Amino acid sequence: MKIALLGYGKMGKTIEQIALQRGHEIVLKIDENSADYDITLADVAIDFSIPAAAFNNISNCLNNQVPVISGTTGWLNKLPEATQLCKEKNGAFISASNFSLGVNIFFELNAHLAKMMCNLEQYAISIEEIHHTKKLDAPSGTAITLAEGIINNSDKESWALGVTNKETEIPITAKRIDEVPGTHTVEYKSAVDTLEIKHTAHSRDGFALGAVIAAEWLVGKTGVFTMKDVLGLK
Repeated sequence: MKIALLGYGKMGKTIEQIALQRGHEIVLKIDENSADYDITLADVAIDFSIPAAAFNNISNCLNNQVPVISGTTGWLNKLPEATQLCKEKNGAFISASNFSLGVNIFFELNAHLAKMMCNLEQYAISIEEIHHTKKLDAPSGTAITLAEGIINNSDKESWALGVTNKETEIPITAKRIDEVPGTHTVEYKSAVDTLEIKHTAHSRDGFALGAVIAAEWLVGKTGVFTMKDVLGLK
């Protein structure tokens, strides 16, 4: 499989290593300084760029019939446009806040736990996420996905970054610490006990492997998909 890497930072380099180990070829390495390039050289594109570049990268792929997966966060106000373009061009597209296989299982556990806890009003819900200091957005896309999983399965209506006094909001704490790949905790706390589920990434390898597996799965398909489709969780 010929892969275009849209974004060649630490994640891009890790994806390159994993892809090569799995027998694929990297035909393009695009960073923010790259000028014109021919995206049609690739069988599939993997976008881990920056929020300002993601939508243009994805649009370029879809306009040229190149399947694309995107793990960039912070640009999702334009996700409906990207989804519509994919449908118009009969393309193939996956956007995920996190491609880690473990995190996507964590998402499913989070939603199931929210259903179990939804009638237990004595428990206060909160989310904490910790990432490296170079992460540009806060809260993380993964934390937002966790919050949405709770909202869809409880009486919560929204999330807020930091402390909130609204009972219908889920507070999210975002911390930035050097060299932390990603830690997410969902906590239910009452006066008598605390229940929490937690995912800790030990390196970027899990994110990179999931992205490459998603790219392998997407080639030859048409439509807008999620990691639930890739992992057969639907």
